[in-house]
Amino acid sequence: MASNKNASTKKSSKTESAAHFLSREERLANGQRLRTQIPREAHAKWKSPGRQRDVIAILEKSNRDRLKELVPIRYGRMLRSPFTFLRGSAALMAHDLSSTAHIGVNVQACGDCHLLNFGLFATPERNLVFDLNDFDETLPAPWEWDIKRLAASFAVAAREGGLSDARARDVVITCARAYRENLRVYSKMSPLEVWYSRLDTEALLAMAPDAKARKYRQQLFDRARERVMESAFPKIAELVAGQPRIIDQPPIIYHVAEDNFMQRVLHSLADYRRSLTDDRRVLFDRYRVVDAALKVVGIGSVGTRCFIALLFSEENHPLILQFKESCRSVLEPYAGKSQYQHQGQRVVMGQRLMQSSSDIFLGWMRSPGGRDYFVRQLRDMKLSVPVEGDISAPQLERYADICGLTLARAHAKSGDSATISGYLGKGDAFDEALGDFALLYADQTERDHGLLVKAARAGRVNVLIEEA
Repeated sequence: MASNKNASTKKSSKTESAAHFLSREERLANGQRLRTQIPREAHAKWKSPGRQRDVIAILEKSNRDRLKELVPIRYGRMLRSPFTFLRGSAALMAHDLSSTAHIGVNVQACGDCHLLNFGLFATPERNLVFDLNDFDETLPAPWEWDIKRLAASFAVAAREGGLSDARARDVVITCARAYRENLRVYSKMSPLEVWYSRLDTEALLAMAPDAKARKYRQQLFDRARERVMESAFPKIAELVAGQPRIIDQPPIIYHVAEDNFMQRVLHSLADYRRSLTDDRRVLFDRYRVVDAALKVVGIGSVGTRCFIALLFSEENHPLILQFKESCRSVLEPYAGKSQYQHQGQRVVMGQRLMQSSSDIFLGWMRSPGGRDYFVRQLRDMKLSVPVEGDISAPQLERYADICGLTLARAHAKSGDSATISGYLGKGDAFDEALGDFALLYADQTERDHGLLVKAARAGRVNVLIEEA
């Protein structure tokens, strides 16, 4: 069965490559013809497979390669709300999306495209941009899977913010419209223009509807610019017997009680160094490693192996690198295997394909135990927009508009934007369908969250609730 899927993937890739030699008008027409096979209204549908879909079994399967002692923390975070459940259940939604309608056009997909996996960060030129910022699950896959996960996340977040279903649907439609309209704009650009395109602070301020919104955005930008290594260092490290050392903050950050841990870290860093370009190696070689510790991250990533390494330059300027384990993408069972055998390389290449600009220290390595990791700076003006909790409908709609635009640019970099744009059209048929789908899947997410609550009470899963 797997060989058939791979053969199908190769055939699809050849078809997509050939499509790039067609004119934009021909590809738009091809997209329009696809509506007869998959009507845009078909994207409104969602029906749970029922008993064939064991939510807890799917989640448990996704824990198979995780550190067992950290899995209860993952479940504890997922239990907080339906939205945190959605964030932690990318594998479950990948399973669900694989049964939904798609037109057979692949892009480099994020694979975990929810609204908190967008945010601000610094480019190598020290400019602040807004973009996608999580690529653990990235893989070539149908474009529909990303926009549907993003839409569902907005519907769930809107409900948790106290908005009515009517307003939640409006938020989703805004996101879908921004994706559709901007994808058409990108389809008119040259490939270079798309690759050079980015959403920086000037553009974000220009998009603000009034002075109040501009002031709020400027405050976010100022906060992001404060999130640099020098400000993070005192919170993460301290001097012990005159030597800098990472501060233990169990169960989130802690040192490993293994005699050879630092030797393994040094071995891993040597492998990581080989993934860098020559100019980046010169920069990296200006730093030396002084300490390393395990770090628990996110919700969906909890339990995967992640550690941070503290480095210093000759003049004792700090650098903290994060090494995050890269497992196979949750999309792989449904979209086929990655062309990269190294899962860290898969993540890095997907990130470079989707982002407008990427971390200069981005790279990959394999541990002595044979596990794959990708590497990046721990923080470099990185900031997620606070959209959970008390947020107004207009604020959430504006954020949905920005996320829809951003996803359109990411997909246009690697995919056939003209064919997708021809399929989506100039009307709102797809936007309306996505609004319906998002509410139905929000219902599903709430039911699934309830199942996890019951499983925790029955002792089927072990849960650790962290102190606030």
